[in-house]
Amino acid sequence: MKCLVTGGAGFIGSNLALDLEKQGHEVAIVDNMLTGNKNNLNGFKGKFVEADVSDNNFNVDGSFDAIFHEAAITDPRYPNDEETYNKNVQGFKNMIKLSQKNNAKLIYASTASLYGNGKVPMQEDQEKELLSAYGKSKLEMDNMAEKLFGKMHIVGLRYFNVFGQREKYKGRAASMVYHLGKQMKQGKNPRIFRFGEQKRDHIYVKDAVDATISALNAKQSCIVNVGTGIGTTFNDLIKILNEVFGKNIEPEYFDMPYDPKTYQANTQANTKKAENFLKFRAKWPLSKGIADYFKFLDANGWENE
Repeated sequence: MKCLVTGGAGFIGSNLALDLEKQGHEVAIVDNMLTGNKNNLNGFKGKFVEADVSDNNFNVDGSFDAIFHEAAITDPRYPNDEETYNKNVQGFKNMIKLSQKNNAKLIYASTASLYGNGKVPMQEDQEKELLSAYGKSKLEMDNMAEKLFGKMHIVGLRYFNVFGQREKYKGRAASMVYHLGKQMKQGKNPRIFRFGEQKRDHIYVKDAVDATISALNAKQSCIVNVGTGIGTTFNDLIKILNEVFGKNIEPEYFDMPYDPKTYQANTQANTKKAENFLKFRAKWPLSKGIADYFKFLDANGWENE
């Protein structure tokens, strides 16, 4: 199978591209390197094109059976809201055109952030609460995708809080698992918002990649949550990190610097739709995923040199 991965030098994209190649597929990557890093592609043998998929004249040579669209401005606190919205939506429009031209399956990254502080566990059809231009752009993409159901194979994946290999180049937008783990690795007290009762549905990147590839065989076009179905408090996450490290470091609490109206306090996925349409269920318990991830960081470095 011939695959195109946009944002393929980024976090999820690089893991996806490497896994697809490992499975024997022919893989090409497009990335504008805004947040991507070539170090994420060590061992990648396919074609790499440095380009911005949101450009009006975007084009890439070759034919494709599947397009995995991971490219986006993903930082919800990116300083230019208009740029976030326009680039994300235009990039998606370009991928729809490219998919239709190639009669290719289109799998794209949506986000759990568009649920805001709605009820948990979060279901795909519940009322949305947009806290950022990033969430607004992803909801617009989902609305565009739904209009194409029945006309092409298109699947949107509302990723929850993904952590794992090759995320360190995301900087501040990297996962809490990474940032808190790095602090504790250095012997520092992990810093969390008081009083640590906020929750996250942490899903290991290996599971996220499995869900993404599973979307190729979805029983029909759909938009589904990609999470574990488990919400873990910040306090409990630190307990797990202490267990992984064999340490007993207490958290340091501080006042949240963000407006509560723009901060998503709790995330937890309802996973029934993914189980039904993709036959996907997360396999990695949080503690085992973190332990596996930290072995990778120990071998490859915790800092983004």
